[in-house]
Amino acid sequence: MPQFPNLLALGLASCNLHEFPNLMKLKNLTYLDLSSNKITGEIPSWIWEMRLLNLNVSHNSLVGLQKPYNINTMGFFDMLDLHSNKLRGKLPLLFTSANYVDYSNNNFQETIPLGIGNDASFVSLANNNLTGVIPTSLCNSSYLEVLDLSGNFLSGGIPPCLLQNVETLAVLNLGRNNISGDIPDTISANCGLKTLDLSKNNLEGRIPTSLANCKLLEVMNVGNNYINDGFPCMMKNSSSLSVLVLRSNKFYGDIRCPGVDQSWPNLQIIDIAFNSFSGKLFPESIEIWKGMTLNNNDQDHLHFNLVFFIYKVVQYRDTVTVTIKSQQMELLKILTVFTTIDFSSNNFEGEIPETIGQLSMLYGLNLSHNSFTGKIPESIGNLTQLGSLDLSSNQLTGEIPEKLTRLTFLSVLNLSYNKLVGKIPSGNQFQTFSAESYEGNERLCDFPLSKPCGDHVNGQQVTEVNKEEQESSDVVFYFVSAGMGFVVGLGFIFWPIMFCERWRKCYYKHVDKFVLIIIRKLRSGDNH
Repeated sequence: MPQFPNLLALGLASCNLHEFPNLMKLKNLTYLDLSSNKITGEIPSWIWEMRLLNLNVSHNSLVGLQKPYNINTMGFFDMLDLHSNKLRGKLPLLFTSANYVDYSNNNFQETIPLGIGNDASFVSLANNNLTGVIPTSLCNSSYLEVLDLSGNFLSGGIPPCLLQNVETLAVLNLGRNNISGDIPDTISANCGLKTLDLSKNNLEGRIPTSLANCKLLEVMNVGNNYINDGFPCMMKNSSSLSVLVLRSNKFYGDIRCPGVDQSWPNLQIIDIAFNSFSGKLFPESIEIWKGMTLNNNDQDHLHFNLVFFIYKVVQYRDTVTVTIKSQQMELLKILTVFTTIDFSSNNFEGEIPETIGQLSMLYGLNLSHNSFTGKIPESIGNLTQLGSLDLSSNQLTGEIPEKLTRLTFLSVLNLSYNKLVGKIPSGNQFQTFSAESYEGNERLCDFPLSKPCGDHVNGQQVTEVNKEEQESSDVVFYFVSAGMGFVVGLGFIFWPIMFCERWRKCYYKHVDKFVLIIIRKLRSGDNH
């Protein structure tokens, strides 16, 4: 490009390039974007000798960095984006002064080098094969706002200084590693965290009480660990909380926070499945989740801030894994449609509150594998956005509410293994569900089950209720018949004696003879 010697910025993203263009003569170039191409091989060493401030080679098939490269001759980089390639080997310590460093989604190995991201505001090393511990040198950064080390093989504990010293930190993602120990109770009083993801590690202990300092927290995910604690009521003042995931830990007790009236009005996802929570679900605990109760006309007013912007160009998006329709789904950005409640596999009891029907934006509801009793609330029929409903393996009784046929968006239904009775409602989505949705309810009948409702001539399809009524009437008829027979027999004997003189004389004559025989026998016995 000799005709453009003074070119400052060059964008060649998504241009189907297969190799690096030779740009060595563009001495004034400061911005270069080669992302989303098909470039293979190594990143050429001459690229580091240019005066680039921003380099983006993400989403290619690059496998390494050409050597030798002289760090001393490298220019000052402000943004370095190498993510989503096939880069392997030891993590290169390049440009410790860069503000934005993204090496995620590669095959880098070994440990995290000391000094990486010293002056950075954004550091992502996610989804590599990094081992070792989290270096404490990251605590020395004065500008760090996003730190994502998720999806590696990091071990050891969380450095206490990471939460204590870095008051600028807005996103901390350490999920999907082998980190162990307790969560440090050293969170700064000036905590600015918006996202805390510690999921899928080996963490133990309790939720730190200093987490109450994080009043701006929007996403908290500690799922799939070994945390042994009660419900995190210390976060009651985190009014911005939108996602709470405590799944697969050792949490216990009830989920009501005493003295709390307006906690988590923006809550959209709560997943506390596979714990030991117990007690009842109180109506007031559900009513306050206003983030799930918006009307369709109000959806635009719900702001779920999961995007963290830097320079209004580069962005970090939180990901949250939710279980919908019995499948795990990773959501890159949570929209209002993905409002879910998953309380499955706990020890909850009592009735399901009718107030559950007020959560009009609810998309997924899973209360399975608990000990809920009573009837299925008819108010669930008001949840017109509901796509998945699982109430299986409880002690629910009564009939299936006819109002559930209003759920025309419903694609997954599981009411199996309860004590439900009566006719399965028909119409709309209920015609599409298989018999597995209702199995384990012996007194349910009609389609899709092979057991019709009511009595039949062949005697093989009589309902349990009718059988019990028939057995009861048979017992009553037996005793009534015996009594009537006894009365009629006595009548045949005594009626002729009382109203016929000839029968009466004959009767007394035979009775007298019988009495005389008895007297004679008694006297003869006395003589002997």
